[in-house]
Amino acid sequence: MGILDRMSRLIRANINDMIDRAEDPEKMIDQILRDMQSNIVTARSQVAAMIAQEKELEADVNETQQLASEWGEKAKRAVDAGKDDLAREALRRKRDNDENARVYQQQLTTQEQTVEKLKQQLQLLESKYQTTQSQRDSLIARQRRAKASQQVAQFTSTLSPLDASSELDRMERKIRSTESQAAALADMNETSFDAQFRELDYDVDIEKELEALKGGSGGSAGQLEAGSGSSSTSDTSGSSNA
Repeated sequence: MGILDRMSRLIRANINDMIDRAEDPEKMIDQILRDMQSNIVTARSQVAAMIAQEKELEADVNETQQLASEWGEKAKRAVDAGKDDLAREALRRKRDNDENARVYQQQLTTQEQTVEKLKQQLQLLESKYQTTQSQRDSLIARQRRAKASQQVAQFTSTLSPLDASSELDRMERKIRSTESQAAALADMNETSFDAQFRELDYDVDIEKELEALKGGSGGSAGQLEAGSGSSSTSDTSGSSNA
């Protein structure tokens, strides 16, 4: 039995905790106002019923007192008429009505006290309702500010400055790597263009050297032919002189 009781308390505690977490203060305040308004309507109805009973008791008191007075007058008349038996009966009825009037008066006193307490409670409930209704917007605004502050605090606690700094450092390294790759590609493109232009210049130089060689070979052959002709002439003239 003790184990079952502990389990029951544990289950109730968990359910209450879930309800507390699921509560929306704004909705709860509106629900409280609706409940208070419903209670006010019920209290007014009860006060009205108790006031009606008070009026009935007042009527009963007045009626019994009136009857007691009337039976007293009848008893006097019977005595005056010398009818003692009739006077005794009138006195008994007067006594019964006096007793009823006394009981009704006690009930009326109690009823008046009850009605007065209910009126005070009703006034207190109406005043509390008016106060709660006037504070509703302020309470809801406070709740929203508190919730916003809580969310900011939770976000701040999950995102520490060190985490932000390390993330920024990582992004900066990534950007530097991208910049380096772009610079390397630019250098490679520039080197390729320069090499192509150097190859063009190289080809031009080769052509010039080739033309120079071709021109140099033609001049040497002419000179050789010219030298050969001069030698033949010299030999001929020497022979003729001999």
